[in-house]
Amino acid sequence: MTVEERIIDVINTLRPFLINDGGNIEFVKYENQIVYIRMMGACSDCEMIDLTLKDGIEMAIKEEVSEVKEVVNLKNVEE
Repeated sequence: MTVEERIIDVINTLRPFLINDGGNIEFVKYENQIVYIRMMGACSDCEMIDLTLKDGIEMAIKEEVSEVKEVVNLKNVEE
């Protein structure tokens, strides 16, 4: 399994929890040890987005895929 496939597996595991809260997550790309995602639905403008991203999503991905150094939500970054 490639690093990208392992990342997508973790995201797919997390997705039902986000959908349950009215949101969703989209994998955009993996580049230079950084995972780029897009938070969607209720998650995209939730006031808890930073906590969800860093303490939830990023921690889960880094735990399963040691090559990952950071997870970035592209809504907060100019593409």
